[in-house]
Amino acid sequence: MEDKGLSTKMRRILLLVNCLILAVGVCGGPLMMRLYYVGGGSRVWLSSWLQTGGWPLTLIPLAILYFYRRKSKGANAKFCLITPQIFIVSFVIGVGTGIDNFLYSWGGSKLPVSTSSLLLAAQLGFTAVGAFFIVKLKFTPYSINAVILLTVGAVLLGIRSNGDKPEGVTSKAYVLGFIMTLLAAALYGVILPSIELIYLKAKQAITVTLVLEIQIVMCFAATAFCTIGMVANKDFQAISREANQFNLEEARYYTVIVWTAIIWQCFFVGAVGVIYCSSALMSGVIIAVLLPVTEVLAIVFFSEKFSGEKGVSLFLSLWGFVSYFYGEFKQMKKQKNKSSETEMTTTQIESV
Repeated sequence: MEDKGLSTKMRRILLLVNCLILAVGVCGGPLMMRLYYVGGGSRVWLSSWLQTGGWPLTLIPLAILYFYRRKSKGANAKFCLITPQIFIVSFVIGVGTGIDNFLYSWGGSKLPVSTSSLLLAAQLGFTAVGAFFIVKLKFTPYSINAVILLTVGAVLLGIRSNGDKPEGVTSKAYVLGFIMTLLAAALYGVILPSIELIYLKAKQAITVTLVLEIQIVMCFAATAFCTIGMVANKDFQAISREANQFNLEEARYYTVIVWTAIIWQCFFVGAVGVIYCSSALMSGVIIAVLLPVTEVLAIVFFSEKFSGEKGVSLFLSLWGFVSYFYGEFKQMKKQKNKSSETEMTTTQIESV
């Protein structure tokens, strides 16, 4: 059910804001995770936990929205909009997100950024397939072209990835990390359309407040799942010891931990926000098109090589991005013309 109180102009502004937030998470998240491992961190469950551990930050905009509702509706304003049914579904998806976080963190501990970023690209193809079956997404020639270009461009990033194998990582661990990364990509390709399905099947207006509440439930469930893993692996007891042995000094260890949680939260809030304003596929396209930016940042901060394959990948990604949005523009123009024709026909009938 769509939030009819949100104008088209406001929805576009909100989409832009969420795209920017998502960009921070897509580009910064993998880099911060790699910095943790490069600096001497080795706790996979802790790294997984950090991907959603910043969920309390979402309480800030929720509190602002609540006080705004109180001001406009008085004492009748609801404190929470999420229903028990949506809560349960969101919690289940959140547990799946926690599993996905673990798979990605495990792969990221064995792979360089240029390879682990394949997760965020390969999931585009999985998201497209998932959206087709879960939310009955209708493909256009432009969206198909975009998916193919972005996926091929992403695959090119990993052609020489074996040559970038991190020091101390065995070939067996490297291959296993690659497999875990692809499994994470497949799982996330199901998670994004599932979130969109919640919006489509909800028997209430989908507002910004409800979207944030769904996001909090998902991140809380994922964090709870990873907390269980941390307890079982005794990660909490190891944090102070790991901080003392961190290559970048103890104080910077905690700085890395805090900022990793904040930046990853930008990723999840942005992804859910883009789905709300557009679609799961749109979210996947934004994630995929930002991969070359992540690659460039990895070259700058971690001295990873920029091969010819990465240059071609950048070109294909930009081409796919333009293709997708050109198709969206044509689709919107077609719908606008159709609405105008319908309105004109209705006016003519009424005049008769």
